[in-house]
Amino acid sequence: MKHLSKGMIFTGVALAAVVATVAGAAGNFNNVEPHEFDPAHSFLVQAAWLGGIGCPTNAAYAVYPATNANATYTACATGDTKDKHNEGLLLAKTGPTPNNASATADLKGVKDTDLTELGYDIRKPTSGTDPRGSHCGAGAPRFNIELQNGDSYFLGCNSPTATATAEGANNEWLRLRWGSPLLAFNSSTFVLTDITGKKVKSISIVFDEGQDTFGGPDNFGLAGIDNIDVNGTLVRDGRTNAG
Repeated sequence: MKHLSKGMIFTGVALAAVVATVAGAAGNFNNVEPHEFDPAHSFLVQAAWLGGIGCPTNAAYAVYPATNANATYTACATGDTKDKHNEGLLLAKTGPTPNNASATADLKGVKDTDLTELGYDIRKPTSGTDPRGSHCGAGAPRFNIELQNGDSYFLGCNSPTATATAEGANNEWLRLRWGSPLLAFNSSTFVLTDITGKKVKSISIVFDEGQDTFGGPDNFGLAGIDNIDVNGTLVRDGRTNAG
């Protein structure tokens, strides 16, 4: 058996430590798992990955009257060409906002991530304040962020302001990104704070604004989102995947 020198052992240990550090910094974001919080069993909320509602990337379709695919449609240039069912994440709350219920989704594999960017694509035209399309309020859909130091933060669809890019030939979707710096509201003080580089314990998406005045200006109570982003890594459908 070949023996390792002390120098080789030290080098191996140091390399392992570097790899572990990089892995911790990057995290392992790989899935978005939907749930409903509905303790009174109101059945007025829903969270689910569904085919046919996502942001298409090179999706094949048939131009009428053809019955076989003879064209392709792309709204999100950066998406998942392997997502043949074009899945999107549905988040819905029917009825009044004061109902103690919400549609939620847990971001998996984000623990120990040094956070620099969050985002998603939302099925909404032109801007986050446009009354058409998905609900995009100050509080929903929002990211709830818990840090390793015990502090918690949140950022809503239109507050704080994201970098917004219209997608699709007719601006069918909106890509929202928060980062450089990543600003979020402290859940206790409501002070807008730079959390760039802070180490994550957990992240979830919460949708709890309904169809009443709290859910204005659209009063729609529903959002369709896709391509959920943590530090540039995207989860694009309900499979355990990222890229």
